[in-house]
Amino acid sequence: MDDKTLIEVQAAAFRGLVKHLQKRTDAQNIDIMNTAGFCRNCLSKWLIAEAEERGQTLSADDAREMVYGMPYDEYKAKYQEKASDEQMAKFEETKPLHADISGHN
Repeated sequence: MDDKTLIEVQAAAFRGLVKHLQKRTDAQNIDIMNTAGFCRNCLSKWLIAEAEERGQTLSADDAREMVYGMPYDEYKAKYQEKASDEQMAKFEETKPLHADISGHN
């Protein structure tokens, strides 16, 4: 596969992941983070980091809207539940396994 096609395939796979996460509003970020080590916010931070890597500016608000499919505050009000003490304890326990997003943690 040539580089251009590979990039197109990877971009399409990313869009598929984002679309799936937009559909699965029942999947809380804290649970995704505790299980997989990344969440929707990590995806938005990766977008910002990659834009910066290419000399472009992407605001946190714009990146989050790309990932959440709506403004972040709207998403939080509609779908995000307060994390339980148990979820937060697991978050701290799994921190060494969380995604590394250079300059955006």
